[in-house]
Amino acid sequence: MSVVGVMVALRVWCRCFVGWYRWGRVSFWIAVIDMPSSSSRSSADGSFDAWLGRAPAVPRRRGRSGSPGSGADGLRFAFYGRISTAEYQDAVSSRAWQLEAAGRVLAGRGRIVMEFFDAGASRSLPWVRRPQAAALLGAAGQPDRGFDAVVVGEFERAFAGAEAPVVIALLESFGVQVWLPKTRGRVDLARADHQALLLMLGHQSEREVLRNRFRTSAAMAVQVREQGRNQGGRPPYGYRLVDAGPHPNTVHAQWGRRAHRLDVDPVTAPHVRWIFARRREGMSAAAIARTLNDRGVASPGAYDRARNRHRVDSVWTLRTVAAILANPRYTGRQVWNRQFTDHREAVPGDKRSSLGPVRVWNQRSDWVVSDERTHPPLISDDEFLAIQRVTALSVPGDGQQRRYAFTGLLVCAVCGRRLEGHWVNRQPGYRCRHGHTSALPSGEAGPRWVYRSQAHLARELAATYPDLAAASNAEEMASYLRVRDLVVVCAADKLTIEAAIPDVGSPAIEASHAQLALPMPAMGRRRGRTKARTLKSRIPGRRRKSKNPRSGRT
Repeated sequence: MSVVGVMVALRVWCRCFVGWYRWGRVSFWIAVIDMPSSSSRSSADGSFDAWLGRAPAVPRRRGRSGSPGSGADGLRFAFYGRISTAEYQDAVSSRAWQLEAAGRVLAGRGRIVMEFFDAGASRSLPWVRRPQAAALLGAAGQPDRGFDAVVVGEFERAFAGAEAPVVIALLESFGVQVWLPKTRGRVDLARADHQALLLMLGHQSEREVLRNRFRTSAAMAVQVREQGRNQGGRPPYGYRLVDAGPHPNTVHAQWGRRAHRLDVDPVTAPHVRWIFARRREGMSAAAIARTLNDRGVASPGAYDRARNRHRVDSVWTLRTVAAILANPRYTGRQVWNRQFTDHREAVPGDKRSSLGPVRVWNQRSDWVVSDERTHPPLISDDEFLAIQRVTALSVPGDGQQRRYAFTGLLVCAVCGRRLEGHWVNRQPGYRCRHGHTSALPSGEAGPRWVYRSQAHLARELAATYPDLAAASNAEEMASYLRVRDLVVVCAADKLTIEAAIPDVGSPAIEASHAQLALPMPAMGRRRGRTKARTLKSRIPGRRRKSKNPRSGRT
């Protein structure tokens, strides 16, 4: 290009720049002149909040249009959220961020019209056992439910294990979709990648539960062994909780949390020392409990009503005394992990596969004991060890081995309890005291106790039921009954053989899943009289008539 051409192009560019500059100044002053005053803006808009809520004339478009969950049209969503513990989590903030995450999923494609939020429900609980989740399922099955789909802010807040495909399939059978953040929209069970994603997220959720269990247990064990810290729970009878200064964690201490330790209770500690002294002298645990009741000493449940509101008319029992005598915390050491909760889960971490929690005693080698004494002892180590050696003889004094053939097979016709073994007149026998224990004085009111000797039982059963007459001894009779799931109901004047199968679906069976490994109450035992059985119908070798014409039997 020549020099003349360059000069011409430069001149044209300068004229364009001057024009653009002048036009910008004019546009600016035009905008200033047209801008309304503050007074006019306030009168036109009404308030500053109205200005904040009004969208701009030309909204900016970045990504998806619309704000989360603000679309006037589209699907109607029901939101589901959850927190595990209402005591240690903020339900308001947790619900807010879960709702915000759910809003991002359905941005511009619908709006949330209903909310279901479970506070204090574990992720391992199935939906039918969560109050709000069960209400959502119930509402989804109604024709006028008011929503078209369900949205969840986080997968782990709604599902665990392999429950997600089951719940989603159930909701889809009602015509309700399920939207998740991980799938960026609707879950399609027909897609293989969605199925694989649900399984992976379910296993990851279970892994998190197991990981938290292990880390918490390991940390608590170290705190007890090396620091002697109290891990909570009610103090042992004879002690009370007192302040032990700021929390060892500096952050928790800044929040105002305090540590606690055990100290001697001046009211109950003398009774504990008296219990150990009487046991050292050879008094039985039942006699100690009976003496405490006669003297009117408040039992642990009656003394601390704030922590034992569920117990009514609590008295001293044999097991209460035995628990005190076997507790090594009275030596001044902190002890943890004597028991653990067995969830009995077929799939670890999945409570839906649980048969119900039970408390199980650990082996003594698994107990966690502090290295140093952490609180004042009520008994010395030598005295505690000496008392542990004062126990019932494993072999009777006469050297005979005592066996009870009908243990677990005899049921009281009065109260429904199982008869317990009782050695009397140098021979095995059975008795039912209708819930009475040797720790309580016998009262005149109430039904008479049931006593049956094993020899009389065998003779009466052989005379009443010919099928048992062929048995040569009581052991063979007991074996016959156990194989056929039968029990002997013992009344005052007769014996009756009945089925030992409990009623299916009875309240006792449902309650047994959550019952601890403790003695079953009187009303908790069921003999199962729903199906009458005869001994002849259970004799091996007998063939019943078949109603199937193809079987070849008539």
